[in-house]
Amino acid sequence: MGGETPAFWWGGSQWMAALLAPAARLYGSIAARRMARGPRLALDVPVLCVGNFTVGGGGKTPTALALAAAARAAGLSPGFLSRGYGGAEAGPILVDPAQHGAHSVGDEPLLLAAQARTVVAKDRAAGAKYLQDSVGVDFIIMDDGFQSARVHADFSLIAIDAGRGLGNGRVVPAGPLRAPLAEQIRHADALLVIGRGQGGQAAIRMTARGGKPVFEARLEPAANDLAGRRLLAFAGIADPDKFYRSLGQIGATPVRRRDFPDHHPLSSDEITELLADARRDGLELVTTRKDAVRLSGEPAAAELLAETHVLDVALVFEPEALAARFIAETRTAFRRRKFG
Repeated sequence: MGGETPAFWWGGSQWMAALLAPAARLYGSIAARRMARGPRLALDVPVLCVGNFTVGGGGKTPTALALAAAARAAGLSPGFLSRGYGGAEAGPILVDPAQHGAHSVGDEPLLLAAQARTVVAKDRAAGAKYLQDSVGVDFIIMDDGFQSARVHADFSLIAIDAGRGLGNGRVVPAGPLRAPLAEQIRHADALLVIGRGQGGQAAIRMTARGGKPVFEARLEPAANDLAGRRLLAFAGIADPDKFYRSLGQIGATPVRRRDFPDHHPLSSDEITELLADARRDGLELVTTRKDAVRLSGEPAAAELLAETHVLDVALVFEPEALAARFIAETRTAFRRRKFG
C-alpha cells in the first residue's frame, strides 16, 4: 500500500476514523485471521522478514540494506524479496538496475538491487521459491510481507519510526495499522525503534508486555557538502519529514520544500515546475535516494536528476553488533526449524 495516506491517520480530528471504525474492524479481523492461518511456504534457506506495523514510512528498506551488509560480513550470499510496489511486473523477476526502471519493478527494489540480488514478485511465495531455486542465494531478506503470511519467516523484525509511531493507533481504513497491534506483536520476534521521539511508546510498551525484545537504531546521513546551501528539497516518500530532519542533521535548512505522495512518479509538468522554481529563486535542488532511483532511466527527468543533489542515509544499529545478532538468530531459528 502506498500513495498519500489520510491526514487524520496521523492526528487532528478523528470523526472520519470513528465513521470508518466498522470497516476497520472487518479489515482487522480478516488481517488477523490471515496472519494466524496463512499458508506460509517453508523454504530451505533462512528467511529474515523486515516489516512495519503501519502503512509506509517505518524504515524497512534502510534496515533491510543494513542487514544484507551484515549477512555478507557473515560469509553469506543474501538476496532480497520485494513485492515491487508501483511496478508493472508481476514477476518473479530478477531486478537489473541497468535494464529496469521504477515503472516496471518499483523504486525500492532498485535501491535493494544495488546492494544484493533482488527478486520482485506480486506472489511472494513464488518470488521466494525463485530466489532459492533459480538465483541461488543462501539467505533471504524480505522487505515487507510480514502481514501477508505467504512465506515462513525464521525471524521477523518490525521497524518503527520513533517520531511517526502508530498514528491514531487504528486499523486500515480508520488508521495506519495493517492489522490489530496485539496480533502483529504475537507474530513478531523483535521491535526495532528507529530514531528519537515519543511516537513509538505505545508499540514499545505493548511489545515489552508481550515478552518480545525492543532494540534501537538511527538513520545517519552520508557525508556531503550541503550545509549552508540554499535548497529546494523535494520528496515522494511516506514520511517526508524524516528527509527534512536528516537535512537538519547536517546543517542544511531548505528554503522551500515540495512533498509528493509515496512512490509518486513525477509528471513532466511537475519536473518543469521544480526546475523553474529552483532557477527563479536561486536554489539548489535536493532529494532522497529513493526519489532519485525513481527518476533514473526516465528521459523526461534527466535534466532534473542532473541538477539535483541526493542525500543518502544509512541505518546504524545501536550497538552496531545488533545486525550480526539478527543474522545469527535467523540462522539458529532456521536450523531449529529444519533439523529440530
